[in-house]
Amino acid sequence: MLPWKRVFGPLAALLLTAAVATVPAAAQAVDAPSRGWNDYSCKPSAAHPRPIVLVHGTFANSVDNWLAFAPYLKARGYCVFSLDYGQLPGVPFFNGLGPIDKSAEQLKAFVDKVLAATGAAETDLVGHSQGGMMPRYYLKFLGGAAKVNAFVGIAPSNHGTTLNGLTQLLEYFPGAGDLLSTRTPALADQVAGSAFLAKLNEGGDTVPGVRYTVLATKYDEVVTPYRSQFLSGSNVHNVLLQDLCPLDLSEHAAIGLLDRIAFHEVANALDPARATPTTCASASG
Repeated sequence: MLPWKRVFGPLAALLLTAAVATVPAAAQAVDAPSRGWNDYSCKPSAAHPRPIVLVHGTFANSVDNWLAFAPYLKARGYCVFSLDYGQLPGVPFFNGLGPIDKSAEQLKAFVDKVLAATGAAETDLVGHSQGGMMPRYYLKFLGGAAKVNAFVGIAPSNHGTTLNGLTQLLEYFPGAGDLLSTRTPALADQVAGSAFLAKLNEGGDTVPGVRYTVLATKYDEVVTPYRSQFLSGSNVHNVLLQDLCPLDLSEHAAIGLLDRIAFHEVANALDPARATPTTCASASG
C-alpha cells in the first residue's frame, strides 16, 4: 500500500496539519468550562434581542474554537450558544469532518433548540472557516432564512480552497479524491470546484432577508485564494482585515480564535446601530 493511502489522502494530511497546529489541546473540549455560554436559561435583552449561535470550523469543536470569542460576546450582554457538528465515528474532539449537507441539518436542529429555549424569533450566526460557509446551506435549502437575521463568516470557505494550488495535485494521486470523500467528506466538499460547492453557489451566493458579513485576512494559508471567501449580493458586506488594521498579521486560525480586531468588527456586524470604527486600537477593546 502506498504511504498516502495510510492516512486521509494528501489534502486531508495538509489540512489536518494546518488545523491541529492551531487548535488548543483536545482535552480542553472535555475539561474547559463554558465560561457562561450555552446557558439555556439566558433570555435575550432589549439591547440584544437575538441569541448568537457560534459555528466552529473543520477539525474544531464547540469549545476550543470559541474560548476567546464566546466570553467576548457574553461580556457584551449576548446570549451565546455553540454546537458540535460533523462528527465521525471513532474520532473524538475533532469535528466538522462529516458531509456538510448533513452538518447543516444538525445546525438547523440546534437553532430550533436555541430559539425554543430563549423565546426569540430569530438568531444571528457567526462561523469560522467551514462554519462560516456551512450555514449558507441551512439558509438556502433548509429554511434557515426565516430564522436568521444576520450571518457573519470569519475566513469562510465560501467558494472552496485550492490550498495555494495543492488541491490540483490530487489528480496525480489515483484514488486520492475518492479516499478523501470517503474518510473526511467535509474536506472533499471544501475543495474548489466540488459538487457540493457548485450546488451551494448556483443561482447566487445569498438569500433574501439575511444580512451577510464576510471577514477575511490576506494572510490566510488554508482558504485560498483569500478573495474566494467573499460573497456577492446586495445584502453582503465583505471586509479585509488588513483594510481595518494594516499591522494585523493574523492568518486563518488566529483571525477566528484570537484576533480582537476581528472580534470588534464581528460585534459591529451583529449590532450595526451601535457600531464603532474598527482600527488597530480595537485590539485592546
